[in-house]
Amino acid sequence: MAPKVLVVLTSQDKIPGSNEPTGWYLSEFAHPWHVLKDKAELVIASPKGGEAPLDPGSMEAVKNDAISSAFAKEQKGLWSNTKKLADLNPNDYDAIFYVGGHGPMFDLATDKTSLEFIRAFVSAKKPVSAVCHGPAALVNAIDATGQPLLKGATVTGFSNVEEGQLGKAALMPFELETELNKASGGRYVKAEQPWGEKVVVSKAAVTGALVITGQNPASATGVGREILKALV
Repeated sequence: MAPKVLVVLTSQDKIPGSNEPTGWYLSEFAHPWHVLKDKAELVIASPKGGEAPLDPGSMEAVKNDAISSAFAKEQKGLWSNTKKLADLNPNDYDAIFYVGGHGPMFDLATDKTSLEFIRAFVSAKKPVSAVCHGPAALVNAIDATGQPLLKGATVTGFSNVEEGQLGKAALMPFELETELNKASGGRYVKAEQPWGEKVVVSKAAVTGALVITGQNPASATGVGREILKALV
């Protein structure tokens, strides 16, 4: 039987304060899906269920990316009717994966159901994974002992420099790099150059749960490969 991966997308479609459209980032779903689709069953969920907003800017950014372009054209059913996270049982899945985009900064970072799911995966020592802004979902996650999930784990995610280069830092509720560094106890790492690939596989200090994180869009394929490696 193929392993089951729970893919979590944001439900946030606007950046508060600017009303700018946001959501999840196309290539950060398309590339891991491409790696995993023939090896695992992928179930797609979001906090609100229903259509999960695709960031329109991400479509323009990857228009020359064949995998992402084909995904956008052929797989809309994956995100047009997502399952509501609260209606699912974390025990039914073998790994959880958070797709990036700016949306998770506003909903998944504090969503109670999502945080409960993460705690359940950690307690069961099942892989917890995220890419780019997806690790925002992990910043406030705690294990069964009340300790930050990321404490003592090496972790990455969208860097402050990269956020600054996009010109959106002032619109974000927090600096992802800064908060990941706090939660991990100073163990945030990043690529030598902005936008370079960086994928980190580490274990939570207390629980030993596997944590897989990728820094940015260039890291999405690598995260997919590490999820697959952890499942087979």
